[in-house]
Amino acid sequence: MTVTELVPYEEALATYDPVMGLEVHVELGTATKMFCGCSTTLGADANSQTCPTCLGLPGALPVVNATGVESAVRIGLALHCEIAEWCRFARKNYFYPDMPKNFQTSQYDEPIAFDGYLDVQLEDGEIFRVEIERAHMEEDTGKSTHIGGATGRIHGASHSLLDYNRAGIPLIEIVTKPIEGAGERAPEVAKAYVAELRELIKALGVSEARMEMGQMRCDVNLSLRPKGERSFGTRSETKNVNSLRSVERAARFEVQRHAAVLDAGGKIVQETRHFHEDDGSTTPGRVKEEAEDYRYFPEPDLVPVAPSREWVEELRAGLPELPRVRRNRLREEWGISQHEMQSVLNAGAVGLIVATTDAGAPADQARKWWMGELARRANESGTDLADLPIGPEDVARVCALVAEGSLNDKLARQVIEGVLDGEGAPDEVVEKRGLKVVSDEGALGAAVDEAIAGNAAVAEKIRGGKVQAAGALVGAVMKATRGQADAARVRELILEKLGVEG
Repeated sequence: MTVTELVPYEEALATYDPVMGLEVHVELGTATKMFCGCSTTLGADANSQTCPTCLGLPGALPVVNATGVESAVRIGLALHCEIAEWCRFARKNYFYPDMPKNFQTSQYDEPIAFDGYLDVQLEDGEIFRVEIERAHMEEDTGKSTHIGGATGRIHGASHSLLDYNRAGIPLIEIVTKPIEGAGERAPEVAKAYVAELRELIKALGVSEARMEMGQMRCDVNLSLRPKGERSFGTRSETKNVNSLRSVERAARFEVQRHAAVLDAGGKIVQETRHFHEDDGSTTPGRVKEEAEDYRYFPEPDLVPVAPSREWVEELRAGLPELPRVRRNRLREEWGISQHEMQSVLNAGAVGLIVATTDAGAPADQARKWWMGELARRANESGTDLADLPIGPEDVARVCALVAEGSLNDKLARQVIEGVLDGEGAPDEVVEKRGLKVVSDEGALGAAVDEAIAGNAAVAEKIRGGKVQAAGALVGAVMKATRGQADAARVRELILEKLGVEG
C-alpha cells in the first residue's frame, strides 16, 4: 500500500480508536558486556571485542554483569515498578546471522521489574500515565551490513558483513501495557513517553540514551478497533525507530494505513515493519512470531538473580531527582510558564541552562542565550544544542562579561560567534576581535560631541523637549564606535551635554 492510499488522519480517528504498545530497548553504558568481560567501547575494529562466550562457542559459560543488574533495578525503581525477589534468564531461540549463538539470552515470564508506570507531560501541560508491563534484562545482537541491493537491507543484497562487537552488550527492554484512551493524541503520547523515558535514563546515568547511535530504540506496536469496541485489533510492530520525531510519525502513519486496510474490507497482517525516515512511511518486514515460536526455556548456564530487599531499598534511596519533578522545581525557580518550560525541554536545553547557572550565570540570562542566539545557530546548522562547539562555562563567561559592562548584547553575539567558529574561549575572542565596550569617558565624550555637531537639527529638537529624538544621536555614536559603546551611558552623556533631564 502506497502513501497516496492512506486515509486522512482525522477521518481514521473518527471511525477507530488506536491502541499502542511501546517497546524500548536501552543499551546500558557498562564497561563490559552482559555475560562476559569483553569491552563495550564504540568504534573498535570489527570483531575485535569478542570472546568464546559472546560468540557462543561450545563450552563457554556466561557470568552475569553485576552493574547490569544494578542498572536494571534502578530503572525499574524509577519507573515505579515492583522488583522481583527472584528471577532468572531464559533462552529466546531464533535464527538470524547477527545472533552467533542462535538464541538470545533474555528474560521471559520472570522479569526483574514489572507493574510500573511513567507519567508524561504533553505539550499543553496535560499529564498522561503510561503503564509499564515489565522491564527485563537481555543482550544485544551483532551488526549486519548488507552489501549490494537498493535498500541496504538483506533482501537483494549480494552478501553481508557481520560484526559481533555489539553482540552481548547489556540491554534493558521496557515494555508498556496497552496504551488506550489517547485518541487522536496517540502519536503525541508515544513521542512524549519516549522523550520522558530518555530523560529518565540519562538522569539515572545508566546510558547516554543517544537514539541516533542506537543506544535507545523503540518498537511501535499499533492496532485500531472500531469506536465503542473493547477487543483489540491486529497489531503491527514498526521496529527500531531511532528518533522522537520518527516515533510520532510512525504511529501516525500506521493509524492511517490500518484505517485504509480496514475501510477497504481487508485484514491487518500481524507483522514487523520498517520505518523510512525520508517520507515517514513503513513497509513490511516479516510475519510476527508469537511467544511460543521462540521456544523460551530457562537458561541452564546462569543462576537465578535474587536482589535482597535491603539492597533494593538502598538503590531506591539513592535515586536522583526524577526529570519531571526536577523540571517543575526549575520552572518555579526560574519563574517561567509551563509553555516556556516546554519550549526549553523541546530544545534539549534544560541541562545546559542548569550547567550554565551552576557556572555562575543568572538563570534568565542563561536561558536567554541558549534559547535565543544558540538555538538559532543550532537550527541553522541542523545540530542539537548540546553538540554545538560551546559549553555552559563559555556561556556563563559571556553573561559575566555583559554583567560587568565589558560587552553589550551586540558584542556578546559576536563573541559567541567567535567561540562557535573555533577562535577560542570568550576572553580570547574578545581580545582577538577587539570587542570590548568603549568605556573611556573621554573617548565616549568626544564621540558624543561629534554626533551632536553632525546632527544640529536633532540636537535642537532634544533641547526643545523631544527627548525621544536622542535615539538618533545614540545610533550615530554606536555607529562611530562600531557598536562598542554602552548605549545607556551614551544616552546619559547626550542629555547631559544638551542640558536636558532624562
